[in-house]
Amino acid sequence: MLSGKKILLGVSGSIAAYKAVYLTRLLVKAGAQVQVVITKSAEDFVTPLTFSTLSKSTVYKDLSDETGWNNHVELGLWADLFLIAPATANSIAKFANGTCADMLSAVYLSARCPVMVAPAMDEDMWKHQATRRNIKQLTDDGVQIVPVNTGELASGLVGPGRMAEPEEILIHLESFFKKKSDWRSITALVTAGPTFEDIDPVRFIGNRSSGKMGIAVAEAIAGRGATVHLIIGPTEQRIPSHKNIMAHQVRSSEEMATEAGHLWPSCQLAVLAAAVADYRPAVVADQKIKKDGNTALQLVRTRDIAMELSETKQETQVTVGFALESENAVVNAKSKLSRKRFDFIVLNSLEDRGAGFQGDTNKVTFLFPEAGKTEFELKRKTEVAEDIVVELEKILKRKNLLV
Repeated sequence: MLSGKKILLGVSGSIAAYKAVYLTRLLVKAGAQVQVVITKSAEDFVTPLTFSTLSKSTVYKDLSDETGWNNHVELGLWADLFLIAPATANSIAKFANGTCADMLSAVYLSARCPVMVAPAMDEDMWKHQATRRNIKQLTDDGVQIVPVNTGELASGLVGPGRMAEPEEILIHLESFFKKKSDWRSITALVTAGPTFEDIDPVRFIGNRSSGKMGIAVAEAIAGRGATVHLIIGPTEQRIPSHKNIMAHQVRSSEEMATEAGHLWPSCQLAVLAAAVADYRPAVVADQKIKKDGNTALQLVRTRDIAMELSETKQETQVTVGFALESENAVVNAKSKLSRKRFDFIVLNSLEDRGAGFQGDTNKVTFLFPEAGKTEFELKRKTEVAEDIVVELEKILKRKNLLV
């Protein structure tokens, strides 16, 4: 997939610069042409000679010398993709605010090719509101962000901020260059996150869903050109700013069901990834309930969104469900698949290490009405989303919804 592709690799000053060396080797081995641009601070971690030896080309580092001055525009014209890995908080801030302080930022401002950024920084820097603003600005500018990993950081802390591994970045590049069908004729409905069912003005019934899986699916579908209605419950995750995604933020299962029912007739596709509450309080108290003895909380069933959509589902519509199970996983998922007329269901089990809520990874199995199944190894949720989209494309083509 990368054979013959022209990759411009930008390297900024982070301990993760050592990963850029291995990434350069992987790109060359995959048949890509690689040109490298590094910052002065990156030289404190890896020498230009290392990159020039592996890439078999000149390494650009100084804007002021004759080579840099003549090439900061040409490099952006030459490349099929400009990948910056690692991208420090400082470099990201420069890109987001359009400052031109070195060769790397000058090439970024001159680039006419697509840009992909793989951040690398400490947890507090990654979570800081200034960095969040800058990441949002880059996304709004059309820059693709490679998700960070969670793990041990240079500070010794454990948390999010690690640059993705070179092999993971390679997958993102391959996905970017992969020939994809044009989904511009498709309008999709995706649900994500939890629902909160209020008990009183202070308390609610909820679950641990982060919304990461649904967001990843929405972004993967939007990346194919489809229009996506993302109905998302309360979550701390960043709401996607992709131009093809229209976010509908809701709180309760009732709100999510109403929004889904309103949008469904205009959609060809629904992926129901949200963790919707099965029950809600029969009565919501107007005031905070006091601790004045044992209080019985009467619950009633919530609306079954998947079942409601299935009742009006047309032959030209596709639905995909999710099943998170803790026991008898396959039996329970197959029952749900049949009852709700899904085209396939994505099963994950709490018994699988690394699967389920909150984390960045998932281990899933696709179950089909014809009794077939496809099992996958543990993957990042962004990769699981791509697997779902690949399967959806097959179904959409079978139904003549895609050429």
